[in-house]
Amino acid sequence: MLTLTTEIDVLTRFGRALADPIRCRLLLALREAPAHPADLAETLGISRTRLSNHLACLRDCGLVVAVPVGRRTRYELADPRLGHALDDLRTAVVAVETDRTCAEADEKGCC
Repeated sequence: MLTLTTEIDVLTRFGRALADPIRCRLLLALREAPAHPADLAETLGISRTRLSNHLACLRDCGLVVAVPVGRRTRYELADPRLGHALDDLRTAVVAVETDRTCAEADEKGCC
């Protein structure tokens, strides 16, 4: 059963999905066109097992849906507006400090 979520929940889910570079690449690929898992794994250069874990996360976040096509499953963005949101986020100007306060930023991939 589908339920409506609060604005905060939507933003939290979107943030969780975007927290991983592979999921970002996956969302951007699905922004271009729906695709089958095997094609997505090849496009992203990752194993199908790894892809499956990321697709499960994106499904749990409510950002992608699995669409049965015969004996196969195709994935697509749950809402076309997500593609527009990704475009807006991609082109947004982000203010990044050049003087990092986190000494481990490069190692941890944070900050």
